[in-house]
Amino acid sequence: MASERDSDPECTNHENEVEKEQTETLSKRQRKRLLKNQQWEEQRELRKQKRKERKQQRKLDRQAQVEDGVEWTGKKRMRRSAEPSSLRLVIDCSFDSLMVLKDVKKLHKQIQRCYAENRRTQHPVQFYLTSHVGQLKQIMDEINKGWVNWKDVHIKTDPFHEIMRKEDLVYLTSDSPNVLQELDEAKAYVIGGLVDHNHHKGVTFDLAKKLGVAHARLPLGSFVKMNSRKVLAVNHVFEIILAFLEKQDWKEAFFTVLPQRKGATPLEPGQGNNEEEDSDQDSDINSVVSEKRTEETSSKQHPYWSLLFSTSHVGLTSMNDSTGYTTSL
Repeated sequence: MASERDSDPECTNHENEVEKEQTETLSKRQRKRLLKNQQWEEQRELRKQKRKERKQQRKLDRQAQVEDGVEWTGKKRMRRSAEPSSLRLVIDCSFDSLMVLKDVKKLHKQIQRCYAENRRTQHPVQFYLTSHVGQLKQIMDEINKGWVNWKDVHIKTDPFHEIMRKEDLVYLTSDSPNVLQELDEAKAYVIGGLVDHNHHKGVTFDLAKKLGVAHARLPLGSFVKMNSRKVLAVNHVFEIILAFLEKQDWKEAFFTVLPQRKGATPLEPGQGNNEEEDSDQDSDINSVVSEKRTEETSSKQHPYWSLLFSTSHVGLTSMNDSTGYTTSL
């Protein structure tokens, strides 16, 4: 039937007339869409050919990079052969019970950023996630199931002080009186994995003292003046360590990583950070808010942490510390 209809001029003319009538009844927008679809179909083979040419070009580029000694790591990023550092960088995820679900999700995103940055840096560290249990693990299982295939990261359910020797540990906390001047690649530096919005002060410092491990703070106040609160996310601290390993300069490391919204400006030579007095005045108000929130959440805390609460900040920064930084993410 189809062949008879195709060979019949009258049928063909009739179909053309029907198609023309349908086209005329279409709106201007519909006609444009129909024309666009027709053009798309007509150019199908041309697009296919262009894709084939691009694929071939990428293959040639990869071959050229291999010959030049450049490592190909995928479409997004190329890097020269990395020189791994022996330094261990640990995110302590034992603060799970101190965070609401929304903040645990933020911590998860920042851990993802740490993993990505460590994978493409020139000097990747020995990356550890410890106390990987509870809400964080549940969220990663639900949202990011691929974490089980992550490479170059050690994910442990045990706490960091049970995995590593105590004499190798340095807990990074802004409440520490010790200023970190250099990085010792034989050490394991611990970042408190806590998104607390300045609610729980002093937790990491108290934990370091309780466990009897060394502690220190980044020399932020020696190089940087910031217009906003000195609150750095976990991934910011992680990236600063990576940047210092590459540049061997704290000032360059800070200004490579710190987000512009922080309003960070370099301190002039010999200029001290004189914000401590102002911050002490602000801390009286902040401590009242913090104490109230602590009382509201204390009933939900794990018994292990109820012994560690005080009114000083956690993580890597403090509102009343002119050189502070935080793991408030």
